[in-house]
Amino acid sequence: MGYSLHYYDLVLGCIGGSLAAGALIGYFTPIALEVSIAALGVVALAFIGHALFVNGPVDDTEDLTEEVDVDEVPQVLSPTESAD
Repeated sequence: MGYSLHYYDLVLGCIGGSLAAGALIGYFTPIALEVSIAALGVVALAFIGHALFVNGPVDDTEDLTEEVDVDEVPQVLSPTESAD
């Protein structure tokens, strides 16, 4: 079974990469560590904002209004069945 990278995998990589780049810039250049991490933290926030609001995890806004039947809820998350 092969695994392919999806958009949200890349977003997670970019968030970690931008924070790591901030740390590396702070350690190996005269720029203060706090400044470089804060500046590239804003870049990480931009990736998060894009993933949430521009390219959100739903295909269409109509997906947000669909009701889910109790039978479709996974048993792990279902509050109707108690674990005995």
